[in-house]
Amino acid sequence: MLRFPEPPKEYSSVYLEDTDAPLPGTLNPHTRYIHLGTIAKGGKSIISRVKDRHLNRLVAHKMLRPEFIDDKIENTRLLREARVSAMLQHPTTIPTYEVGRDNRGRLYFTMKLVHGFTLREVLEYRERYDLTQLMEVMEQVTRALAYAHDHGVAHRDIKPENILIGPYGEVLILDWGLAKVWHKDGRPERDEELEGNARDDGDRRLEDDEETITGRGKLQGTLSYMSPEQIQRDPKIGFSTDIYSVGSVFYELLTGRPPFEGNRVYEILDKVENEEPENPSDISALPIPETLETLCMQCIRKKPEDRPASMDEVLLGLQGDWEAELLRPRRRGTRSRA
Repeated sequence: MLRFPEPPKEYSSVYLEDTDAPLPGTLNPHTRYIHLGTIAKGGKSIISRVKDRHLNRLVAHKMLRPEFIDDKIENTRLLREARVSAMLQHPTTIPTYEVGRDNRGRLYFTMKLVHGFTLREVLEYRERYDLTQLMEVMEQVTRALAYAHDHGVAHRDIKPENILIGPYGEVLILDWGLAKVWHKDGRPERDEELEGNARDDGDRRLEDDEETITGRGKLQGTLSYMSPEQIQRDPKIGFSTDIYSVGSVFYELLTGRPPFEGNRVYEILDKVENEEPENPSDISALPIPETLETLCMQCIRKKPEDRPASMDEVLLGLQGDWEAELLRPRRRGTRSRA
């Protein structure tokens, strides 16, 4: 498993002065958190490092950027992310600690603060990690999504930036803000804008300089990892879209690049919908087990029904005896039987 330096001692040590400090008789929820700095700024939200004065611990605090504070849809998305993270009680999901409003009435939620590296950061130093280590990460990702799917949640934004590897080898799935959930009777949500399927612009193509899409009325996710049905805004989109995204990440782990790239957004869109990617073994400088290559190519098939039937099926493939194949060199150029 990938190993990283432990977080600074100030973030992890437990002292008697902190555990036994008296709790005030009257608790003011508006003074509970001490802001210690910004961790990240996204397109719609801000994540900060704060100290919880009630429990004497550091946590992550997430709220909307000022320009979206009064946006009803973005508030619903933030609340959904907090609740989905809280309800999916799995080791690969960052726990939600509290959801509330500050003294200005602004929605926020707090969650576990994890020090680590995203898979994107790991891929920048890909040559340092062998295939076994990278596949261990993939196994944990598929376990997380299998659990989410079993509980009725599709993530819809799986990409290396949303996979975090912690200092103790833990793998965590980040950012459930685009998650799709269904009504109890199986109906999809009605609000097409909230679901990311809005058609009011009359054109599903995007601006040429916009690749990462999180805006309302436009495609959701990051193009290189989005399934064809997600790009087409299919209202029947289901769990298989996550299988495609996992396959795209899988492809990048095998080859060092995503299955489709381009200088313009429309180029990537067209490739995702209409072209077949090169076989990983044809472009990788390193040997690739045929079992893994076949599984990867199955995951990124255009039609959902042609992909593995479930994330559990993907996991079984990753757990196969593919390491033995590395001892039997393949003839380069051999096509996968995907």
